[in-house]
Amino acid sequence: MSTAIDEATTTEAGEQQPRTLSIRLSTVLITGTIGVLVTAVVTFATLYFSADAKIAERDARDADARHVEKIAADYGVGASTIDYRDVRAWFSRLKTGTTPQLAAKFDATAPQLEQILLPLQWTSTATPLSATVTSEAGGIYKVNAYLDVVSTSAQTPGGTRTTVTYSLTVDRAAGWQITEVGGLQNTLPTK
Repeated sequence: MSTAIDEATTTEAGEQQPRTLSIRLSTVLITGTIGVLVTAVVTFATLYFSADAKIAERDARDADARHVEKIAADYGVGASTIDYRDVRAWFSRLKTGTTPQLAAKFDATAPQLEQILLPLQWTSTATPLSATVTSEAGGIYKVNAYLDVVSTSAQTPGGTRTTVTYSLTVDRAAGWQITEVGGLQNTLPTK
């Protein structure tokens, strides 16, 4: 079956002759089918790449969260591991991974902390329990690290076990540096 389109053409003598264009129905159907298939392929490719981008974005967010949780757990272990015979090493661990501004705050409080630790003969070791990102906005992460800390001192030579929480703020744009630390009061004995 074919479809014919009639058109009139003018000859040199001025006579009009009909002109016919025939298109087979099978050609129309094949062209239509190809058009539908191309549209479907383009649609599915667009959906696939859109979903793939969303999955990649989610995976990157998850990797960043795991990274910042590891930073918090490692920091908490270092900050909670104390030996009164080597207070300088502890001060160094307190400043590890922190911004210069936060490190300066630790430097300013070091003499007071040393005056507490030495007479008490304070020692402690820490084991990380977990770390959780509590919020993220613009690459600024709030994360809590939970640790099991075993401490001994002149007052408690048999040792005590406590769960310590560190609340940290970590800035991705600053090379994953820690900008704020909370929870240190739990690592030291009260007078």
